[in-house]
Amino acid sequence: MKDIALVVMAAGIGSRYGGGIKQLETVGPCGAIIMDYSIFDALEAGFNKIVFVIRKDLERDFREIIGNRMEKVCRVEYAFQELDDLPEGAVLPEGRTKPWGTGQAILACRDLIHEPFAVVNADDYYGKEAFRQVYDYLAKEPDAADYCMAGFILKNTLSDNGTVTRGICAVDENGYLKQVDETRNIRKTADGAVANHADGSERVLDPEAHVSMNMWGLTPQFMDILKEGFPRFLKEHGTELKSEYLLPEIIDGLIQSGQARVKLLETQDQWFGVTYKEDKQTVVDAIAALTAQGAYPEKLFG
Repeated sequence: MKDIALVVMAAGIGSRYGGGIKQLETVGPCGAIIMDYSIFDALEAGFNKIVFVIRKDLERDFREIIGNRMEKVCRVEYAFQELDDLPEGAVLPEGRTKPWGTGQAILACRDLIHEPFAVVNADDYYGKEAFRQVYDYLAKEPDAADYCMAGFILKNTLSDNGTVTRGICAVDENGYLKQVDETRNIRKTADGAVANHADGSERVLDPEAHVSMNMWGLTPQFMDILKEGFPRFLKEHGTELKSEYLLPEIIDGLIQSGQARVKLLETQDQWFGVTYKEDKQTVVDAIAALTAQGAYPEKLFG
């Protein structure tokens, strides 16, 4: 069977969660965390290699809580996203305190990824359908510049406890992405959702719109794109203390320049995530319901 990898981005600081390691919070029976469900669904879909992107200072806790368990059921490798992992000649600006975003997170896997791969956030629950669709797309061995993205429905991705950022997608008649509009401060309303602008104005959003939840299906050649693009990004934005090299912006740039195309794979599954501390109980309740329905065993592995 051809290798298809899952890259799990778990290096986030989790500032809105009060500084805790939110990726390692238990949400299911027998102490399961959100990552357990993503990995369970990924392995069920056919993925056979997991690459965790973590911070070096998190390694010991991460291995104890999840890594050692996962190594018993699948091939596991680790990449480390570090602030000072920069191209030759690049200088870390004084005052920079956080890594450089999701593009750098995936670039940290450059020596580990040689096969098609999917990318997910560690603290998001995506559902079984998304993993199946992304795996099936990658298993067909798409051309080097043919990617895919799980397209969630906006109303299925909102938090009751605060605003969120979502990539609002425009799609052509053949189901390919035309644009990803990274939209911040999206708030759930009784009728759907609105985006709050800094000047106090609001933009009403279509609750049925497709959105990106950073679940991409990519080819190994995408690593070359990241390697070439990161030095350019640093040259243009490296002195900005909060600038980030972000996957949605990188991929959107490739779409606009005609260098890549991205198939949107619609999923109706409900997204769950712990964006805010208050979200945890919602996730716990949702996982309990799915377990009761038979979607998951109480003990996921073993």
